[in-house]
Amino acid sequence: MTSPLTALGVSAPILAAPMAGGPSTPALVTVAARADGLGFLAGGYRTADALAQQIAEVRAEGVSFGVNLFAPNPVPVDPDAFRRYARAIEPEARAYDIDVQAAGIVEDDDHWPDKIDLLLSDPVPIAGFTFGIPPAAVIAALRAAGTLVVQTVTSPVEARQAVEAGADLLTVQSSDAGGHSGTLTPHRLPASIPLPELVRQVRQAVSAPLIAAGGLATPAAVLAALRAGAAAVMVGTVLLRADEAGTSPSHRAALADPARHGTVVTRAFTGRPARALRNDFTDRYTGLAPAGYPALHHLTSPLRRAAAAAGDPERLNLWAGTGHRHATAEPAGQILRRLTP
Repeated sequence: MTSPLTALGVSAPILAAPMAGGPSTPALVTVAARADGLGFLAGGYRTADALAQQIAEVRAEGVSFGVNLFAPNPVPVDPDAFRRYARAIEPEARAYDIDVQAAGIVEDDDHWPDKIDLLLSDPVPIAGFTFGIPPAAVIAALRAAGTLVVQTVTSPVEARQAVEAGADLLTVQSSDAGGHSGTLTPHRLPASIPLPELVRQVRQAVSAPLIAAGGLATPAAVLAALRAGAAAVMVGTVLLRADEAGTSPSHRAALADPARHGTVVTRAFTGRPARALRNDFTDRYTGLAPAGYPALHHLTSPLRRAAAAAGDPERLNLWAGTGHRHATAEPAGQILRRLTP
């Protein structure tokens, strides 16, 4: 383990990934720390006030933790493509009396300035970023406040850019990861490179400590990533069914469903590439969805919320990495300790 993480009391090389939309909870983050690792709160899709409340909950437990944010790297949607897509998914939305064709194009920054102000006024041990690299001045300000900065990258080129901007550590994410890819070029799907090989490529490009992520669900996979040069690994999908996770019942059931074998990288839900369990929505709309984040995220959000409330997994974004079969329903501490080589 490298010194930046060791200084935070991390002695086991297993970290709990930030999973936006509900799965990452203060309880899950706390358990990860008490398993001698560390967990990240997911700041994506939350207001600064809501994030501050979660930070306070974890702080009250007296453990080290991280916070992850979506850094602005917008993918403006073509208005005509947006309207075509809204018409295409209209039958799905109609089932829940949702009028997607009346939806406007929303291009927001996920409360970025407010959340950066929060992290600067109330510093956390680690701040992580994905989707984009924050301005160097923001990274410098966070570091000056005593916060370690970790940046998600998907290639050696991105790794060099992150180090040049001032990041202390890098999360090297392979295409096997569940949920959104952290690629800085979301118009192009990341290359499918085995995680150990990707870690080796990034290790040759930069000297910053590396955290490996993507498809890690067994002790053997964790050991392979560490042997490739990672100081630690970050796991997410394998924790989705954990007792402490905030995963929806429909998502939990889908992960346990033996009839669901495959995952697919799709823009169908958010306009940005993300890996999910295949369902009717991905099968019908992956080939039709334009690039456009966050516009498509806002377009489909009401439908996804309604599907989750109704227990409808066929219209839900069932984020999952390639190791989803190893996700088990048990305390997170047991899962994390079992993965430790």
